[in-house]
Amino acid sequence: MKFARRLDAVPPYLFAELERKIEERELAGIDVISLGIGDPDLPTPTAVIEAMAEAIRDPATHQYPSNRGTAAFREAVAGFYAERFGVAIDPETEVIPVLGGKEGVAHVALATLDPGDTALAPDPGYPPYTSGPLFSGAKVHYLPLAEENGFLPDLESAPEGRLLFVNYPNNPTGATVEVDFFEHVVAFGRDRGLIVVHDNAYSEITFDGYTAPSFLQAEGAKDVGVEIFSLSKGWNMTGWRAGWIAGNAEIVERYRHLKTNLDSGMFDAVQRAAIAALTEARGFPREMSQIYQRRRDLVAEGLRAIGLEVEPPRATPYFWARVPEGHTSASFAELVLERANVVISPGGAYGPHGEGFVRISLTVGDDRLEEAVDRIAALRSVAQGETGRLGRPVISDGRAGGARTS
Repeated sequence: MKFARRLDAVPPYLFAELERKIEERELAGIDVISLGIGDPDLPTPTAVIEAMAEAIRDPATHQYPSNRGTAAFREAVAGFYAERFGVAIDPETEVIPVLGGKEGVAHVALATLDPGDTALAPDPGYPPYTSGPLFSGAKVHYLPLAEENGFLPDLESAPEGRLLFVNYPNNPTGATVEVDFFEHVVAFGRDRGLIVVHDNAYSEITFDGYTAPSFLQAEGAKDVGVEIFSLSKGWNMTGWRAGWIAGNAEIVERYRHLKTNLDSGMFDAVQRAAIAALTEARGFPREMSQIYQRRRDLVAEGLRAIGLEVEPPRATPYFWARVPEGHTSASFAELVLERANVVISPGGAYGPHGEGFVRISLTVGDDRLEEAVDRIAALRSVAQGETGRLGRPVISDGRAGGARTS
């Protein structure tokens, strides 16, 4: 059979491959601890579940939803932005629901890029920043996120393009920024005639007193772009596929136009649950942040105890760690899986400049995290025997410092 060549342009999706490896080992009766996928282990807030249960019993939710979303959903998003970020969102024209951040990222590329256009994508970065443009027939130019630059892109060295993806707090590096960085991005987008898309999946998971800004807080942000926001990580709603795209009214409308031809919108009952998350469960992400901060500190203490240098991140449930000398990202991740039955994500899967790192997720319970660290610690003697030396990997927080504007 003959298939579309567009699928050949992208590798198998990283997390699907991790899930396959985990399933294989578990079917063989092996106890695997997965620190590779950022899927919260704790349940969705009770208020959200109860709102969903009530809504799903209402026959009014059983019909086709509108791609625009309900007025109540859009007003709840506007209220959240006003309270959380001090940003005014017009619920009539500047926001619509998306079926999770991943769908938002992929489809915004289809709505904004023509074949032959160039998308500027952070490297390392979330894989859909690459697959979305490639499926659109566009080209991707990687913007390296270097450790010595605080994992920020060097925008001035970027070529001409149509679309720029940014993502802070950053996945996978954990890097953080202040509003002045977004102001620089707005100026860059305006000067270059770029559409800017900020993927805001992690602003509500922060530590040590840090409060993450929204791209839309930057003056003029709505003139050049949009923000995609997801409830997945802050509210433990990864399976619910609930988020939105907000900002520039023209981009939002073009996105709506696309979605009317691709799907039938977000289930009204899920929209009611999302409203509960933004209102009744508004403080839940702070509770999760406290849990992740405790886990972060637990992992940092464990890694320090086995001689590794650690600088914990200020946001996201991830560590971005340098691999030991003598290893690639893939070989170290494979060693940890084969010898310790612990899954970690190889940095190269996030882009060429992710090579030399691995991502470690904190989305498992404290006891399993402790056991995972113990298992990795036991590899030191194995790795020394196989590679000559284990080295001293550095786990970096990738902080931007907040003062950089170029």
